[in-house]
Amino acid sequence: MTDPRIPQITAFLSSFARRRAARTVPVPGGFAALDDEFALSYANNQLVIDAATDPEALPGLADEVLGHLPYRLVSVLDEQTGAACAGPLLRAGYTHCTYLVMLHGGPVPAGGRSGEVDLDALRVPLARRWRDFLPDVGAEVIRQLVERRETGRRGAADVRFIGARTPEGEVAAWADLYLDPASGTAQIEDLVTSELHLGRGYGDAVLAAALRAAADADCATRFLIADAEDWPRHWYERRGFAVIGRSHGFERF
Repeated sequence: MTDPRIPQITAFLSSFARRRAARTVPVPGGFAALDDEFALSYANNQLVIDAATDPEALPGLADEVLGHLPYRLVSVLDEQTGAACAGPLLRAGYTHCTYLVMLHGGPVPAGGRSGEVDLDALRVPLARRWRDFLPDVGAEVIRQLVERRETGRRGAADVRFIGARTPEGEVAAWADLYLDPASGTAQIEDLVTSELHLGRGYGDAVLAAALRAAADADCATRFLIADAEDWPRHWYERRGFAVIGRSHGFERF
């Protein structure tokens, strides 16, 4: 049985992608979210499927609206639709990743050890961390992955960058917090700790601050998206998050 908060979260994710995009192109079952300024960023140039669609037509749709790009990213927000689309997309050369929708259900932490930061404070540690993740890409890719973060401010009614600093003032861990108090929805996204500061509690401090800020904004539905095959899902489970649904991502290079 589908958790009753899944439609609320799906609507939030769809709205966020639309609002963040520089332009959108409607397609059956969804839309392309595009931003030519950040053409090297997959997340800023993707096909989003948020309603029923013809799975067999999806590879052709992706080629039609993303044909100016050297890559393809298709995000299918509904669990059952995504499963139905897997066959046609895999046959068309895509890889498939399942993502977990994880809802926070534990006590809300007090927060207090982290606060809002701006992109200027994030640029150096964020670029360093992207270089750790993608050692073989060029400088322009790293620049766009850093600067694209500012486009997230368009995506929700209230967007905050949360960071935890070292005693010397460097941002050691960070995350985005997207708030929509009107619907009571909050998403925590891209929680990352600098390689230099792992294992020192900075990630916990950021997560606690984000959860507290969401609760203070009357957002009872507090969620994040985690890769089903990666270790952070278990870290989040130990901090009060539980899986309530799944979405699907398909990539082709």
